[in-house]
Amino acid sequence: MKQKKNRIALVGNPNAGKSSLFNQLTGLRQKTGNFPGVTVEKKSGTFRLTTPDQGAVQEVLLIDFPGIYSIYPKSADEQVVMNVLANPSHPDYPDAVIVVADASNLQRNLLLFTEIADLGLPTVLALNMLDIARSMNQEVNAVPLAMQLGVPVVKINARTGEGLAHLRQAVQQLLDHEKAALPYFFDPSETQAALIEEVKESYQLTNNYLALQYVCQHDSFAFLDQPRRARLDAFIDKHGFDQTDFLARETITRYERLKPIVEKAVKVDGFGAQPRWTQRLDRVLLHPVWGYLSFMLILLVIFQAVFAWAQYPMDWIDAGTASLIGWTKEALPAGVLNELLTDGLMAGIGGVIIFIPQIAFLFALVALLEESGYMARVMVIMDRMMRRLGLNGRSVVPLISGVACAVPAIMTTRSITNSYERLLTILVTPLMSCSARLPIYTILIALVVPEQTVLGVLNLQGLVLFALYFLGLAAALGSAWLLSFFIKRKETSYFMLEMPTYKLPRWSHVGITVYDSVRSFVVEAGRIIVAISIVLWVLASYGPGDRMEAAEESVRARMAQEAPDVQEAAVSSVRLEYSYAGHFGRFIEPAIRPLGYDWKIGIALISSFAAREVFVGTMATIYSIGGDASEDAMTVKERLRAERNPRTGGPMYTPAVSYSLLVFYVFAMMCMSTLAIVYRETRGWKWPLIQLVYMMALAYGAAFAVYQLMS
Repeated sequence: MKQKKNRIALVGNPNAGKSSLFNQLTGLRQKTGNFPGVTVEKKSGTFRLTTPDQGAVQEVLLIDFPGIYSIYPKSADEQVVMNVLANPSHPDYPDAVIVVADASNLQRNLLLFTEIADLGLPTVLALNMLDIARSMNQEVNAVPLAMQLGVPVVKINARTGEGLAHLRQAVQQLLDHEKAALPYFFDPSETQAALIEEVKESYQLTNNYLALQYVCQHDSFAFLDQPRRARLDAFIDKHGFDQTDFLARETITRYERLKPIVEKAVKVDGFGAQPRWTQRLDRVLLHPVWGYLSFMLILLVIFQAVFAWAQYPMDWIDAGTASLIGWTKEALPAGVLNELLTDGLMAGIGGVIIFIPQIAFLFALVALLEESGYMARVMVIMDRMMRRLGLNGRSVVPLISGVACAVPAIMTTRSITNSYERLLTILVTPLMSCSARLPIYTILIALVVPEQTVLGVLNLQGLVLFALYFLGLAAALGSAWLLSFFIKRKETSYFMLEMPTYKLPRWSHVGITVYDSVRSFVVEAGRIIVAISIVLWVLASYGPGDRMEAAEESVRARMAQEAPDVQEAAVSSVRLEYSYAGHFGRFIEPAIRPLGYDWKIGIALISSFAAREVFVGTMATIYSIGGDASEDAMTVKERLRAERNPRTGGPMYTPAVSYSLLVFYVFAMMCMSTLAIVYRETRGWKWPLIQLVYMMALAYGAAFAVYQLMS
């Protein structure tokens, strides 16, 4: 029987460096999922406690919990922590806990540590950001701190990996040697002895502080059924327990007891303050005018870079894929298998991998902003604007995360404690242009926007891409403002955020972020795209009855005098038109014709409801099937450019059609996964359906207006 790995919980305040430490310890041996029973994301990974030259290597499972300031939750993300730590039968219950503390703000960070330690869990305190503390004229001595706290205290640098060997050793000792229970920092039985004893006896508990959590948090404990919660309510009434007053006294008591401990461990020379260069940067980046302009300039640089830097590798991949498809067609015997492999599978894969460079560059640049500490400044400056629209500064995180993918972005709204603002954020986040839209944007922009610079530096295609992302942001904020008139506010809103100091990015962390993002796109989105490409090939290669064969014979008879390549192109086109896919496209064509779209684009629109990025793969498959055999080596972009409008004889993808499609995809809710996560987060179909209707109406209306104005 395989031995179960020891589980180590990684807990800490937001911005304490917990994620950096997780990446340092686990490297690429990590995975994401959800905590059992909830949709809160869980990151877990393995790391080794000993090195090979020290003997046997023991691998343990490290679980990265959501960042919290205290074990008393204020959001759905934070509730997960106590649902695990208060329930020894939970599959993620840890054998030991690493509490990551920001050494530059030690007293506040130690509040969480004392709460975790009082739960009776074996704990290691990892002191991070010592360099920041030194820049603020603070020197932290780990030895007196460890003696006073009674737990191992290890100095680390989560960004460089310094001190990790000592941290592994401390964790190993915790697992190998059972330690006596530490005295409580705060013992609730000192003032509530009868209540605590009754709860311990009724629920078979041995820890006083854990018994207090049953009293205070039982309504949010998923592992307690209703009768057991009702019994705790009866205990509260019986003993006249005032939770608000008690928790206030607990917090004050903990800080009073921590103050002398911190004074002994931390030496302050002069006045501790944020580094001078941090203060100088904040004067600009938090300024009510320059702050917004700086943010817009940074976004503009990002989208310029995405186009300028990614264009060359994209062209290589596109040309290489087209050449490989052409070579494969020539090398394999003609037939159904050849066509399935080249026009179906390889065309679908080509529609995925061509966008890897742009996605990699985009996520790398966003990760740099997060690593540097700038994203917290964005939340602060945007809070001023967002309050007028019904949101608050914390809504920035889901909105910016929506640039990657709306599904995890909507999940991050759990950090918004106000239910009104959380719902508004959920409803408008899908309007942010996610990475699934990027393939559509780039292929269509490349068709109609020339490769030239403006003012000698700005790439015109990058400017259009920036405009599309900005249009999505403007639509999200505008929609939030309009929806705020129809959704009733029931709670008072507040916004508090600890401002981190600026830091140089840790390149390994950025690399892991890029790797995870690209892998997610290729594996998750790629599976959908390839599967739909194969299904589309089948639907586009076969049709009902013998209509395809009859149409083919008619074309061959009518064009018997034409050149073979012209004849084959006409045959391919008519076969596609009379296929199952063609019949479906013809069925919906009247509804989309006012937007300038034909039945082929209609097929792509419908297929992209599974995932937006399927659009390009669908077009690659359709035009591979319906194209001329002599054009096998053409890239996807060249095939779109060569497509003709049967009614006008001119190019199909005119500026009017292309910009109409671009605007349609800016606003359209074409992602079943997003609808599913909104259903889970709002616990019903009411809001997902409202979201689907208003976004599709907005997309259709905007695309119609653009096409009519430009044609």
